[in-house]
Amino acid sequence: MLKTILTSLVSAALLGAAPAWADPAPASENMSHALAVTGKVATPLTLTVEDLRGLPAANGGEIAVTRHNGDKAETITSYRGVRLRDILDKAALDAPGHNDVKKLAIIAKATDGYAVVFSWGELYNAPAGEGVIVYYEKNGKALGDSDGEIGLISAKDIRTGPRHVKWLNAIEVRKLVE
Repeated sequence: MLKTILTSLVSAALLGAAPAWADPAPASENMSHALAVTGKVATPLTLTVEDLRGLPAANGGEIAVTRHNGDKAETITSYRGVRLRDILDKAALDAPGHNDVKKLAIIAKATDGYAVVFSWGELYNAPAGEGVIVYYEKNGKALGDSDGEIGLISAKDIRTGPRHVKWLNAIEVRKLVE
């Protein structure tokens, strides 16, 4: 009797779970159409590609997108977007105390759940901040289903893939400590 119950429970669990070999959701289901900027900001924003085009442009040349192990995932020949720092300046970081900015983490999130983190110091007080770009064009064309309408690249990282966000739809600013 116990064996029958266990077999039934395992069968029910397996039927309800997606198999590990199943195809992921199509890229079009992950499409990002706007970027929400929330958290510790004075002015929360929702930015479309057209809104991003109205901000100071940041362009980049050829960049190899490399995985965490150093393998090349793809080569981007050019990209056009906006520095993440400029978007955060538009939203105005909510950090009234003298050292409050040093306690902020900026989290870039995608529609598929992928997320990456930057510190205030990286974006505003290090050369890497120049290369953190929220982009809407790649290789001379608007982004398509495989990237979402909006993406993010940290072009000055040694391995660019781990902080390359496709289908970018949210930037959240959090204060880590009091």
